[in-house]
Amino acid sequence: MLTHDQIWTALDRLAERAGLSPSGLAKKSGLDPTTFNKSKRITNDGRERWPSTESVAKALQATNTAIDTFVQLIHDRPRVVQSVPLLGLAQAGSGGYFDDGGFPVGKGWDEVGLPSITDEHAYALEISGDSMKPAYRSGDIVVVSPSATVHRGDRVVVKTTKGEVMVKELKRRTAKVVELASLNPSHPDRTLAPSEIEWIGRIVWASQ
Repeated sequence: MLTHDQIWTALDRLAERAGLSPSGLAKKSGLDPTTFNKSKRITNDGRERWPSTESVAKALQATNTAIDTFVQLIHDRPRVVQSVPLLGLAQAGSGGYFDDGGFPVGKGWDEVGLPSITDEHAYALEISGDSMKPAYRSGDIVVVSPSATVHRGDRVVVKTTKGEVMVKELKRRTAKVVELASLNPSHPDRTLAPSEIEWIGRIVWASQ
């Protein structure tokens, strides 16, 4: 049987997972900012106040979280022990945010708390637009490990020498060619020479 504390704890963990406060989660969900506040969880006369099914559903939709993931949050606390630099994907092609190896540098980065990532140089990108549906939607956050080895079938972030930044799946990589599959079937695949690529980083986590 679910308890009052379990449900509210799961909502707190959901907010934490998205890098938000309970109030921030409520705002993102289109609810009154105080909806998930701790002061709202017990009435003035001491009765337990439960979140409505509608408010929970809106929170799951706003964070692109499946119901089975929410159930896991009721029982298992995700370890949010690392803050990583956060940047919008649309900004990533601009100069000054990465060094030649694809490691984050410079100012202008935000921060987000995420489950522990083994790469101390990992960073997060916030997806914008619909070009990566259904794999990623606008507002999803992906964590990139510039130190991770990249294998065929991995989802990767690629920056070209012309400054273009894209999220693709690595189909094939040889000394002469790099073949990249688009995550959205309505967008074309790409084939590049290694000399056209500045760096490739593997996606190791996504907020879905």
